[in-house]
Amino acid sequence: MQTREEALAYGLSFPNTYQHAPFHDPNWQLVRVEGSKKMFLGTYEQNGAIHLNVKVDPQWRDFWRNAYESVIPGYHQNKEHWNTIILDGSIPDEDIRRMIAESYDLVTDSPTKRIYEAVKKIPRGCVATYGQVAQLAGDKKMARAVGNALHKNPDPDGIPCYRVVNSKGELAGEFAFGGEGAQGKLLEADGIEVVGGRVDLKKYGMRLE
Repeated sequence: MQTREEALAYGLSFPNTYQHAPFHDPNWQLVRVEGSKKMFLGTYEQNGAIHLNVKVDPQWRDFWRNAYESVIPGYHQNKEHWNTIILDGSIPDEDIRRMIAESYDLVTDSPTKRIYEAVKKIPRGCVATYGQVAQLAGDKKMARAVGNALHKNPDPDGIPCYRVVNSKGELAGEFAFGGEGAQGKLLEADGIEVVGGRVDLKKYGMRLE
């Protein structure tokens, strides 16, 4: 990936994105997320090469800068949270795409994403209610949305939705986990006792601080 067109096309391949030329300067072409209007990819030409500004998790910021000389602190951006990628041919396409994708993920704050992150916080040996997951996700009123999100879980191995029960400690419908008794077996493998399709919340319920 060495051209602006390639970078913009990849940025626009993500859902709900659009191209924007602010600043009244055609050299700056951005890709933003609809609704929030947040930028996750900035493109401009400088010193004969196309540069990309991407948002970065501070935990990965220095990794990318150390991995490639052509990844530098974000130009005209907060240098703690943004990197600049110089498209000089020295960075593999897959890593450029990965950095753009990570930037998109960081600026896309969807309720579903927050729900999945909340479920990941339920420790082994504990369960949480739909309401608790909603609270962890930042909105205690969206318990119903928690159920909808978990039924569409894209990563059952990484997002342990079987650890979520209703307010009475009752397990979900069998269809949600691949067959009769599946959720109970997964919970028992975690060391959680299931009696009559229910978990004792006093004993195994997650405690929110």
